[in-house]
Amino acid sequence: MRQRAILHIDMNAFYASVEQHNNPAIRNKPVVVAGDPERRNGIILAKSREAKAAGVKTAQALWEAKQACPNVIVVPPDYAAYKKYSRLARLIYYEYTNQIEPFGLDEAWIDITGSLHLFGSQEAIAQEISERVKSELGLTVSIGSSWNKVFAKLGSDIDPGDGIVSITPENYKRIAWTLPAKNLIYVGAATAHKLHLSGIETIGDVAHISDTFCRNRFGGTGKVGRMLRAFARGEDPSPVKVFDPAKADVDYTIKGIGNGLTAPHDLECEEDVRALVWLLSESVAQRMRESCFRCRTVAVGARFAHDLSGYSRQLTLRTPTCITKDIANCAMELLKNAQPLNRENALRAIHVRATHLVPMTEPIQDDLFGNTQRVLEMERLEYAIDNLRRRFGNKCVYRMVELTDDTMAHLDIKESNTVHPVGFLRE
Repeated sequence: MRQRAILHIDMNAFYASVEQHNNPAIRNKPVVVAGDPERRNGIILAKSREAKAAGVKTAQALWEAKQACPNVIVVPPDYAAYKKYSRLARLIYYEYTNQIEPFGLDEAWIDITGSLHLFGSQEAIAQEISERVKSELGLTVSIGSSWNKVFAKLGSDIDPGDGIVSITPENYKRIAWTLPAKNLIYVGAATAHKLHLSGIETIGDVAHISDTFCRNRFGGTGKVGRMLRAFARGEDPSPVKVFDPAKADVDYTIKGIGNGLTAPHDLECEEDVRALVWLLSESVAQRMRESCFRCRTVAVGARFAHDLSGYSRQLTLRTPTCITKDIANCAMELLKNAQPLNRENALRAIHVRATHLVPMTEPIQDDLFGNTQRVLEMERLEYAIDNLRRRFGNKCVYRMVELTDDTMAHLDIKESNTVHPVGFLRE
């Protein structure tokens, strides 16, 4: 069977690089893209190389970033510009193959196996794409080159500064196996900690875990552990999806607002689940109100602690809402109806999402019981709480249900994710 030729292309510091390219006055200066530069508790969505060198981190609070780098330049996100550059980059990739699988706005896998006889070697194509993105778009990319998607992404992560790293069947043990286990795709902080407790520190260590270890440490049949072991060995046959150039200009208008979190501990009862659901629902509802939307549908996703499998459920509401209580109660009902909330079905992560958004300019349909006035009063109360949090920080007002779990009571997750048709915007 012919060995595949796969590239993973990652546009470096994408949001910040686009801002610097479009505004020469801030080039070569520490720049961050933040959700709302006027708010002290805004979150850093992206940072330039100069800001990174000064100690600024993605997802850091804006006030912390300014402490690390007092002269940092803060700009609001311009999703229309990011969409434009993402589309232009993919159109460059399309000149080499139609097998293109986006991974967020700034990353993509491309399969060039069928293009080698036209454009030269795998490394030559990677170099040509890198040079074209730089000359035509003014941005830089890191490219990983391999025979599978997992190692291709690993290669682009190794050199995030305009480099090309090739991981082959001949050198993968020397390059990939010496890296920390956390560098492997789908190994998050919790999984990395679980591996560390068992003395599994490198990707090479993951490649040699036994079936017994997989079952004992990951529970169930050990499916998750065996999947990670296969990835560590470069055994990833998953194909790169075929890209339709007619859909290159994707509509990035907001389709939903959501937030998810891996809990600080396994959620083994209804009270545990309720505390996290309210925290997430609070952030989703707050962002909806800020964006002047109500939602017609509430959706939840959950991942089990024992084997990392999961499920999702959704419910369409009779009346659109942006009220935290409505979203939280709906999310709880969906979770309770899906699986019993007990130790046997302990949850590791939960996601709450509001979709089918409608603008607040659309009037609320009155009903037989005259609940419209109550809804509007509840919305005014929610806006009053939002104003307090804008002035004094998200932690100035708590709901009692959020304080039932000490480990989650102090989490600040009010900065939610805006969901677009192709997934979460990420940096």
